[in-house]
Amino acid sequence: MTIDFRNGTWLNAPASAEALDTSLTMTTDQKTDFWRETYYGFTRDSGHFLGFPSADGFTAKIRIQGEFRTLYDQAGLMVRIDEKRWVKTGVEFTDGELFLSTVITDGKSDWSVSQPFKELEDFYIRITLAKGAMRVQASRDGSFWPLLRLAPFPIADTYQVGPTACTPERSGLNIRFSEFEIGPAITKDLHDLT
Repeated sequence: MTIDFRNGTWLNAPASAEALDTSLTMTTDQKTDFWRETYYGFTRDSGHFLGFPSADGFTAKIRIQGEFRTLYDQAGLMVRIDEKRWVKTGVEFTDGELFLSTVITDGKSDWSVSQPFKELEDFYIRITLAKGAMRVQASRDGSFWPLLRLAPFPIADTYQVGPTACTPERSGLNIRFSEFEIGPAITKDLHDLT
């Protein structure tokens, strides 16, 4: 089901955002981030997130477009239960390059990065969550979906799902989200990358 961006609920709305039925554009505010404790010792819950409710057993997909140039510039898809249990996945600029990044937080955050492809200024992210298992995939064209992460994630009665963006080191990142869908969990074999 295609999601109307105008129907979401903001957590930390940016000063500049325009939600239309089929797209969301936003500009990040100063020093925004989501992180809990691990390695750095701090907790941040100031990133931008536009959430839509979903029950367990869903697949969410979104297209992300932007120019990521500063350390930790990031945008993607978030699944959130509360401030201590969430995942964010998408593009992140680190070590002078763009990576696909996933942070899963269950009390404390972890972080993984990969580069199944390097063209990361226009791409798709897909999350499938069912029965405590989360599959994270990315795509350049919306057809071929390499696996980024398979991980446990807490079972909850309801989740908030939607676009997220953060700029821990600056403000002013412009991002466009589109082609946002939430539907029943796909049941394809783990190695079926379609």
